[in-house]
Amino acid sequence: MTETVKGPASYFPSIEKKYGRPIAEWKDLIRSSALTKHMELVSWLKAEHGLGHGHANALVAHTLAEDSGK
Repeated sequence: MTETVKGPASYFPSIEKKYGRPIAEWKDLIRSSALTKHMELVSWLKAEHGLGHGHANALVAHTLAEDSGK
């Protein structure tokens, strides 16, 4: 039996399907941005890459948590 994915990662399959880019690519974009604050990054993904708020928020939350070791 497969474990249900919870939290921000639960959005990943729909993000990849809707925007046609792998999650690793989105994480690389977030990490390469000069922006560092959560909502700045969310706004940037929405404005520059056309992501919806929930998808952008999930990507940023997961990437920042991963980078902080949480």
